[in-house]
Amino acid sequence: MSALKISPVILSGGSGTRLWPLSRALYPKQLLPLVTDKTMIQETVDRVADRDLFQQPLIIANEEHRFIVAEQLRQIGEEDPEILLEPEGRNTAPAAALAALYLVKCDPDAIMLIMPSDHIVKNRDAFTTALQQALDAVSRKENLATFGIIPTAPETGYGYIHKGAKLPGRTGCFKVARFVEKPDRETAEQYLADGNYYWNSGIFLFPAQTYLDMLEKFEPDILAACQKAMSNVQKDLCFLRPDKEAFLKCPANSIDYAVMEKTDMACVVPVDMGWNDIGSWSALWDVQDKDEAGNVIRGDVISLDSHDCYLASEGPAIAALGLKDIIAVATKDAVLISHKDHSQNVKNVVNRLAKDGREEHIAHTVVYRPWGSYETSDYGHRFQVKRLVVKPGQTLSLQKHHHRAEHWIVVQGRAEVTIDDKVQMLNENESTYIPIGAVHRLSNPGKIPLHIIEVQSGSYLGEDDIVRFEDNYGRN
Repeated sequence: MSALKISPVILSGGSGTRLWPLSRALYPKQLLPLVTDKTMIQETVDRVADRDLFQQPLIIANEEHRFIVAEQLRQIGEEDPEILLEPEGRNTAPAAALAALYLVKCDPDAIMLIMPSDHIVKNRDAFTTALQQALDAVSRKENLATFGIIPTAPETGYGYIHKGAKLPGRTGCFKVARFVEKPDRETAEQYLADGNYYWNSGIFLFPAQTYLDMLEKFEPDILAACQKAMSNVQKDLCFLRPDKEAFLKCPANSIDYAVMEKTDMACVVPVDMGWNDIGSWSALWDVQDKDEAGNVIRGDVISLDSHDCYLASEGPAIAALGLKDIIAVATKDAVLISHKDHSQNVKNVVNRLAKDGREEHIAHTVVYRPWGSYETSDYGHRFQVKRLVVKPGQTLSLQKHHHRAEHWIVVQGRAEVTIDDKVQMLNENESTYIPIGAVHRLSNPGKIPLHIIEVQSGSYLGEDDIVRFEDNYGRN
């Protein structure tokens, strides 16, 4: 095994619209346990846990997901994660540039492995072998490697990589002849029969400095904006914050278009590692265990005479009778029903929800915060009822509201409540009242989660009616 260690860069900025209603803007698919009891990002971090081969991973995430990502990493033992926050999504080339600039400052010879946080890899031994082959090809800074998945079907949902000549003296590595856009069915069948075309995995292994050199050659505007953004990077808890104003001037582009399709240094390592990008409900059905009728069943589901379906519920019971090749997914506030052949078009539903000004594509009924979570259970004219769950030792911001009053009732645990200059302790079945305009704060000093029923009343109950004076999590 090589002494040279790889620096994983895990991209976690996607929204996963094709897996609505489970995946939503504030809680996308990489944060969900879709295949195992671990979330997709946890599985991805586990994949690079061998410290003999890998450095600590660098996570690229966005502002909205930062505390959820940090908490999920801590759940699998990453107590002090490094999370670089994109001020705004600009596709993969700028994200990789931010990471490369950070890595070369620490180690000019850094080799970075860029991979999405929401793919699955079932055969980790094959993954590691392919990495070693690619590492041998890129370590002399002569190549930029990508990984081509050996196709098992004429897939029209992926781009393809056409394999060229073998790299001299490099096991399992080939020049890239060309990158190919998503083909139609007939062309995909030709690619499969040819044997020299591979699915484009979107996973790359680069010397960080070489990648920056290629950006300087082909996309200097991306490099310049990212350099300026990283020249004023700020550390906030475990988060690295590039300069927002500078980054927003950065053009959007993918690694493929910005560098790989333009350079003569691109090479591909073909690999069969049980890879899937989980890009649709039908793809998720493909990779999961099924019952004797070919159904994937999760949650409260009754299936009678139904075959080859994906049936899942987080809320109401689903009764499926006489169905074939159907996707039925229920959450507490939305239900999706689709034929598997149309599962790639679920993003059109999300677009319609956004166009209509609805919120079911943004957040679930349970909304996660760094201190815990809240769930709206009832609402109407001038009132709203929420259930707050505050983690042990956590504290909400010191805040006030201009338009609403609040009643807090403790149903589990013990609460420390600050209202203006008064601090009081509330036990189970005790309550308090916070008038409009009162400066207040809620803390959980106990060892178990604190459960609060919050009843809001007033002329405006939006989440933006919060004036924060102090906050342990750096929120405005």
